[in-house]
Order: sequence, then structure tokens, then C-alpha cells
Amino acid sequence: MSVSSEDDNEISFEVKFLGRVQVVRPNGLQVLEEAAQSLKTPDVYSSEKATKKSKVHLFVSPSTIDILENKTKFLLYSCPLSTVSFCAVLPSSPKVFGFVAKHLAADTYHCYLFQSKKFSHVLVSVIGEAFRASQKTEDTRGGRDLIVEALRHKNKMLQRENSELKRRLSGITDHSC
Repeated sequence: MSVSSEDDNEISFEVKFLGRVQVVRPNGLQVLEEAAQSLKTPDVYSSEKATKKSKVHLFVSPSTIDILENKTKFLLYSCPLSTVSFCAVLPSSPKVFGFVAKHLAADTYHCYLFQSKKFSHVLVSVIGEAFRASQKTEDTRGGRDLIVEALRHKNKMLQRENSELKRRLSGITDHSC
């Protein structure tokens, strides 16, 4: 797991993404257990499984949880913290944790499951703290436009990646001369 924080508003964790499962209830450990069990059984209609346990970056900010594919930085899912209703470590498997969020367009809930060898409890605490912070922020300044926030976040990610690529490229050209 790698933890990075460029500013106080965002933390990134590298974890394994196990999959996303539609669930019937918005909270409870039983929901996590059922979602994990669903990922183990081949039912193409109830879950969106990662083809294998793929590494992702889990970005937690005061407004969203973003799941980006590790290599391409492609945004797989973005969940506003206001839609998160539950987050916990799976009691039967302490390396697995997940959260439940309401789908913005439909009246459904999805459980997102991840695996981290040593830091599952820490990640659940961070998500919980971000959720509490987002509630205070929404109370004091009102909700923000989610699309604008997602675009700002993506822009920031691309700027960071661009800076890193420029730095690496200048290192390559310096060595080749």
C-alpha cells in the first residue's frame, strides 16, 4: 500500500479492487458478507467483478471516494461521500474492507470491496473521518456541483501525472546527451 498526500484535502491508497456488487440494503456487516460471497460465485447479473484482483488507487477527499485503475489512471468509479451509507472491515476476512454507496441515477446501492494486507482498519477509519468532515462541510457551505468537483479532481490528477512525465523525460534527455 502506498499512501500519498499532496495537500490536506486528499489521500491516496493503493489497494486491490475485488469488485462492485449491487446490494439490497444500505448498511450492515451482513451486506458486506453477502457482497463478498457474491463475488466468489459466478453470477454475471449481480456483480461487476474485476477480471482479477486489480490494483487501484483509492482517492479519499472531503467530497468523494474515487477509484482509479493503477496503470492508466482511468476513473473506474466516483462516489460522492454524501452517498456513502456504510463502511467496514469484513469480520470473516480482516484484509478485506468495503463501503456501500447509493447510485446517483438509480435508487440502488452498490458495495465496493477492496483488499489491503495490513491497513484495512486504517482505510475504514480514513473513509469514516472523510465522511464526517464532508457532513460538516456540507452543513456550513451547502452542496457543490458534483460534476465540477469530478472534473477538478481529474484535472489535478492529470496535472500531477504530466509533471511527473516531464520530470522523467528531462532526466532521460539529460542522460542521453
